[in-house]
Order: sequence, then structure tokens, then C-alpha cells
Amino acid sequence: MRFFVVCPGGLEVPLAQELAEIAARPDSKALGAWVIDPTPTSPTGGIGLAAPISGAMALNLHSRIASRVLLQMAQAPYRQEEDLYKLASGLAWEDWFTSKQTLRVDVTAHRSPLKSLNFATLKIKDAIVDRLRDVTGDRPSIDTAFPDVRVQAHLTATQITVYLDTSGEALFKRGWRDEKGDAPLKENLAAGILSITAWKPGQSLFDPMCGSGTFLIEAAQTALSIPPGAIRAGMYGDDAKPSRLAYRPLVTSANGFGFQRLKPFNEAAEQKRWSNLKEAALAQMLDKRQQYPNVDSLKISGGDINEKLVSMFRGNWQRAQLPDQPLVRQVDALASKPPTNAQEGVMLLNPPYGERLVIKGGRGGSAQDRDSSDAEYGEPENRFEMNLETGRQSAKRSSRESLKKLQAQEEQDPKFVEFLRQFGQHLKDAFGGWNVFVLTADMALPGQLRIKESKRTPLFNGPLECRLFKFEMHSKRSSSSED
Repeated sequence: MRFFVVCPGGLEVPLAQELAEIAARPDSKALGAWVIDPTPTSPTGGIGLAAPISGAMALNLHSRIASRVLLQMAQAPYRQEEDLYKLASGLAWEDWFTSKQTLRVDVTAHRSPLKSLNFATLKIKDAIVDRLRDVTGDRPSIDTAFPDVRVQAHLTATQITVYLDTSGEALFKRGWRDEKGDAPLKENLAAGILSITAWKPGQSLFDPMCGSGTFLIEAAQTALSIPPGAIRAGMYGDDAKPSRLAYRPLVTSANGFGFQRLKPFNEAAEQKRWSNLKEAALAQMLDKRQQYPNVDSLKISGGDINEKLVSMFRGNWQRAQLPDQPLVRQVDALASKPPTNAQEGVMLLNPPYGERLVIKGGRGGSAQDRDSSDAEYGEPENRFEMNLETGRQSAKRSSRESLKKLQAQEEQDPKFVEFLRQFGQHLKDAFGGWNVFVLTADMALPGQLRIKESKRTPLFNGPLECRLFKFEMHSKRSSSSED
């Protein structure tokens, strides 16, 4: 089977590395042969691969960086909308789902000659519905909010590719986050950034503006080999209780993954393979718990000026099935210190951008305190996540331009600029020997910190084009060596 694994723009290289690691797992090898496409040299929004159909289960369970896992159903040339209908109506959808299940169809495009993507979506939807009606005598209902089955088509200038979405809700929705809306820093983006930093379990990791803890929780789950899909897979039973404020609909074992609502995955053989994958993951988790028996052994810590966010972080940590309480303090980033006995390590942070920073008390100090879902503030992070069914492209583009104007205005806030100057000096004084990584939409950040970056990596945080800056903080020479 052919798959396309979607990821945030700029994370194709770490995703390719992760897919190779998943394919190399003994439980993945037992499913059959895996062949991963060459790593692209330019942004593609994901990575293609060939794998057994059971590979969809392993990918959804283990990929921290993926947004979705799409199963390719067909690919063919086209010229007009009727070609889309002909292709879609010729596929045996009845082998995958029933007419009693609800359906959603999305179409994305790159240089398509078709005048209306809404009409293209309608033709594909009609083809699927007509096929099921002809075969079963009944037709499925359409549900654009919480469908049982998602079909996605992508149009190039000459080719159409049709996919079944095996993920359901986007994979960054782990189920542990206590938020009233989509988090501005998605979990899979945080996981990809961790990979870019080359941080390894057992190495000190510190976030002085940790907010609700996305970076730190993703790191802790990585160290403990907790699959990102563990809650959705029901691996904790009744022990995992997602927040009622998590995502809508709730991401729990009851919702699970998209593949669990597709016929082939409910056959006895596939159910057995699914059980084997979860059992292998549980065994690995138990082994890592012995290696990292408590929170101190993880060497993962953070701080934030906002007491409410610190409390939220603690709740998220517990729902993520992590040990003890997180090592976190309510503290101004300008007063933060390296963890005890940590002479070097990785600092990773996503400071506020596009809005004013409250330096003292109350609200502020963290990018996690904002609700900036894609639906509100612009286009999704890549072409495979763009929902063109509602025809809101122009409105989204306008929203994105408005956001950029707001960002440009707010970045000039003198309090924020002064804070960055002070924070840059604090890094020089207190964090010598550390590698500091900062995700920001402010391209002028190095100048504001007054530190020269050693590397910059282009990334997209939802609709915002960002950079991940790396700063190598050199250790100060001792007074004896200076004499």
C-alpha cells in the first residue's frame, strides 16, 4: 500500500528520520516490508512510503511529527470534473466503510486548471455516495464536523490522487492538553523541533517560558517511550482521563483513530496485529520506567511567570501519564537559573510574538497562553491540510495578512524589545555552555537579543512563517584563566 504522511512545513527531514525508526522497530518489521521515499530537498508537506496496510496502525500510534497518515486509494490523470467523478465512482468504497457511516470529503490543489474546487469536492462526494447507494441501496450522510470517514483528494496540474485518512482527528491532538481551543504550538511541531535540536533523553532540557508545557511533555514522553497515540489507543484503560476542555470532539480511546472505523482494520488478523503493536509499546514503556524511575532522572524542567499556566502544565503532565509532578516554578524568565548541577544542556522556548508581553505578574510570559487556531487566523500549515470545501480561501488570506500587520506593530512594543535585550544578557550571564533554541516569527530576534545565531531553520507554526534560531552560549573563562 502507498501512504503519504503529512507533517508541518519544514519538518520533512526529521519526519523521514522518524519514519525510518518506526519501520525499524521489530513489531513494525513483523507487519511486512517498508520502503520510505527519498527525503525531499524542498518542502513537500510530508513523506511518501510503501508499507503493508497494517503500517497505518504503527504510524498513527508512534509518529510524533505526523499530522495525518493518508492511505492512497488511486492516482490518475484528469482534465475536467467528470474525470474526478469517474475515478472516484470506480473505487470499491463498500470494501472500506458502510453507508451507515458519516463522510467528509476534502480537496486540495496545486496549480489545478479547474475553476472551482468546491465543485470538484462535490463531484467526488457525489461519486462516493452514488457508488454506495448503487451497491448497498443506501447512501451515507455527510458530516463536515465529526465524520466517521474522511476522504481526501489532491489535484496537481494534471493528476488527481485520492486518499483515505487513517488518522481521523489530527495526530497532534494527543488527548492530554487542557485548553479551550487549538494550542498555538501544536504538539507535533514541538516534537519535530525537539528532533532538530538533537536533544537526547538523559540530557538536561529547560524551558524558561514553558506555558502549558508542550515542549517538556513531548520530551518526557519521548524519553519514556510513551507513544503519542497512547491515549487514543486506549493503552491506559480508565487511568487516562482527558480534560473536558481538551479538543472537540474529545480525543479518547472511544474516538480512537480513523483506521478503527474502516472495515479492513476490523478483521481478526488486523485486530491481532493492533494488539501486538500496543503490547510491544507497553513493554518498551515499562523498560524505560526502570531507566527513568522519577521526574528528577528525566532532567526536564521549566518555568513560567503565569501561575495559571504553571497549574495547567501540572495537569497536562499528569494526563500525559508522566511520573510525579513536573519540575516547574512560577518565575520570571529574567530570574531563571540552570537546573541544579547542569553545566550544559538544551534550552528550548517559544516566546510571545505578535502581542505584548506582560513582564511582571498576571498574564504573559508564554506563547502557550494564546488561542490561535488555523480556522481563525489563516491557512493551515501545508497544502494537505487546507480545507477548501468551505470556500474561505480569500477570507483566510485576509486574516493572515491582518495577523502579520498586528504582529509587525506589536513587535515594536518597547517593553517587549527591552525584555528581549535583558533576556539576551541573562542568557550570556547564566547559561554559558548551553545551546539555546528559540522558535519565533520575529526574524529580527537575534538582533534584539544581541546574540548572533549559529543556525536558523524555517518552520511554520500554523499560519505564521517562523524561524528556529540556535544560539551557542559560550562558557565564560574562569577568573584564574584570565589572570
